[in-house]
Amino acid sequence: MAIVITSITMIACNSNEDIETNKSTDINSMDASKFYASGVALLGTRSATDHPDVLFTEQDIEWFNVITREIRFKNMEEPLYKRMQSYREIEFHLGDDALFVVSSFVALWDSRVFDNLVLCYGNTEKDVPNIDGSYYLYDCYPPQNFEKDEVKANREKNATQWAIFTKYLKEKGKLKE
Repeated sequence: MAIVITSITMIACNSNEDIETNKSTDINSMDASKFYASGVALLGTRSATDHPDVLFTEQDIEWFNVITREIRFKNMEEPLYKRMQSYREIEFHLGDDALFVVSSFVALWDSRVFDNLVLCYGNTEKDVPNIDGSYYLYDCYPPQNFEKDEVKANREKNATQWAIFTKYLKEKGKLKE
């Protein structure tokens, strides 16, 4: 069963050209060293030959703050949180290599608990957590679980891939330290 790719198209060979959003992306035509994130659907399975549902690419990232873990996206036609709601996991890729899996997309009203990476819509670190239109890559959700053994084990498991991810963003000039 073919999965229809619903989000982003990479058009350019020239990195100065703009990216069109909300169109199909052909993963096979992407540069082998490009970063992208794809969604894993809530229902069904995907075979190795199916194309992933691309949610965003490196071109959609304005910057990532390694201290606060905020990931700032450029303006997209459809808010990212709306597109992510139908996925149970988000896979981060660098070309053909899988970097890591983000357990889920969560928002501050989410009552579930996650012991692995999450992409959170809103900031939990403020005195009063708020949805400010920002996204954060947290090691767990809620952050109070940070010292749990499962969270520590997952941080260790993801350390090498996390280093690759941040190094890549730094090389692209998209890392704030």
